Amino acid sequence: MCGITGWIDWTRDLTLDSAILENMTETLAPRGPDASGTWITTHCALGHRRLSVMDPENGAQPMIRRAGDNTYVIVYNGELYNAPELRRELEARGHRFLTHCDTEVLLVAYIEWGPAALDRFNGIYAFAVWETKEERLFAARDRLGVKPFFYAEVDGKFLFGSEPKAILAHPAFEPAVGAEGLAEVFVIGPARTPGVGIYRGMTELKAGQCLTVDRSGVRVRTYWRLESRPHEDDEARTAERVRELLFDTVERQLMSDVPVCTLLSGGLDSSALTALAVGHCTRTGRGTLATYSVDYVDNDKHFRAHAFQPNADGPWIERMSRHLGTRHTQVQFDTPELVRALDDAVIARDAPGMADIDASLLLFCREIKKGATVALSGEAADEVFGGYPWFHRKEALEARTFPWSLATSLRAELLHPDVADWVKPLEYIERRYAEAIAEVPHLAGEDEAKRRMREMSYLNITRFMPTLLDRKDRMSMATGLEVRVPYCDHRLVEYVFNIPWEIKTAGGREKGILRRALRGVLPDDVLYRKKSPYPKTHNPNYLEAVRQRLLDVLNDPSSPLLPLINVAKVREIAESEAASSHIPWFGQLMSGPQLFAYLVQVDTWLRKYRIAIR
Repeated sequence: MCGITGWIDWTRDLTLDSAILENMTETLAPRGPDASGTWITTHCALGHRRLSVMDPENGAQPMIRRAGDNTYVIVYNGELYNAPELRRELEARGHRFLTHCDTEVLLVAYIEWGPAALDRFNGIYAFAVWETKEERLFAARDRLGVKPFFYAEVDGKFLFGSEPKAILAHPAFEPAVGAEGLAEVFVIGPARTPGVGIYRGMTELKAGQCLTVDRSGVRVRTYWRLESRPHEDDEARTAERVRELLFDTVERQLMSDVPVCTLLSGGLDSSALTALAVGHCTRTGRGTLATYSVDYVDNDKHFRAHAFQPNADGPWIERMSRHLGTRHTQVQFDTPELVRALDDAVIARDAPGMADIDASLLLFCREIKKGATVALSGEAADEVFGGYPWFHRKEALEARTFPWSLATSLRAELLHPDVADWVKPLEYIERRYAEAIAEVPHLAGEDEAKRRMREMSYLNITRFMPTLLDRKDRMSMATGLEVRVPYCDHRLVEYVFNIPWEIKTAGGREKGILRRALRGVLPDDVLYRKKSPYPKTHNPNYLEAVRQRLLDVLNDPSSPLLPLINVAKVREIAESEAASSHIPWFGQLMSGPQLFAYLVQVDTWLRKYRIAIR
């Protein structure tokens, strides 16, 4: 994994602006701590920061390859999991390779097939290729949007970067936010509408999109989207096919020339990946697999079971680590360091995020990086297989809004009346929800119940899952750790999206078909354990700490947050003993304490990034 950036300018000789390119590239140093490279010509500048995973001795970027009278230059962030097969096919077509890294495979594939090469890739990626003869830039993002790609058009320039901070480092781009950006932060946040970059004039290339930049302008095209197809397999064959796909994708994603580990929570998703990884390590003689888990000081004392988190992870982690014989490390954090890390998490994301959920992951990844460079994680299984509680609750299914964010009226009440009049929060979320529903590829002949479950699957894959993928990418890459997400293999997602709900819930359980597919892989008690999300702190000291930080903000007349919010309403909530820990803010994990921390993060972001509101 790496960081990429650059820009195109048809009106200026960019060789005069090498210092700007260096600055943009340097903002991405945490993503690529192992090496840095730039390439610059009259109208194109490309920058790269490298995290060495495959062929560390070679594969430096920007990588240059000549073919005939054309020269191709690539900057690339990602992993191609089918690189060996592509290499063999390209060699059969007469191409020769100088390295063993997938960067060269991707570049040669583009030289051979052009944009059609995207249809052949299995992986996670964001890349840009400059063709010197045509003076053309081609860029693309992977099908599920695991790797990020932001861009902006300003004053005739096309700027791009793995993260907004790279674009913000260009002197032509102003850190400003308008009505749409405020609506994203206060109404949609910490989620984000696909394609919206929050900053005024900044756009995100959506999952499954590519773009071309030349003298005629910028053209964006969707090369992949979810499609609805009849599902012909019975339950037994469906479970078998899910098992085949999962085994194959885990094996592919264990490819690495540096140490690999898994994140183990003791739940179904992470335990399955760990079990498959252990089996692979045993067969290939790679030795004992390292596993990592996260917890918080005194969580065992303060944990209370509830619908979203029915039991604690600790005993289950120990159960699976012993069962599989992994070399396990538990990382534990206390409240003060978690609160301090809220600010670092804002810098990592370039925006307010999932509060302590982000902060703890950032701290967790820093510790993992001390022993590994690549990790496998269980993100996306709940979105793909229908594991979240809102898939199974009548009030969520009938809400006609994003089911992970039902407190829309409360969100609107937190805004300053003038800001609310400007951004129109309730209208904004209604519009974004209607846009999402309009995208759903329905299948002819589906009854109302089946249509609704397809809508729920689509919403979760295209609107909720990106929030967790953004979080995982920014927090892990901020520490130079590459995290791979096997449940985001596009073949698996395409197949499971079309499994009928009655088969997805085989045995009358959430993710029932996944459980059936994993019979014999996991012990039965783990296989049928109720879902438990990423752990958060239950320590009341955390609530008091973030409450006090928020009150400090509210008492600071210089705070840039105050003109945007209903200070009296926010203060009332912050000072309320009864409501503080039970506010349904976002998803499973964000309630009262996370709302307070989120507003603190908004204040930090406005200050540190010197955001102009207009």
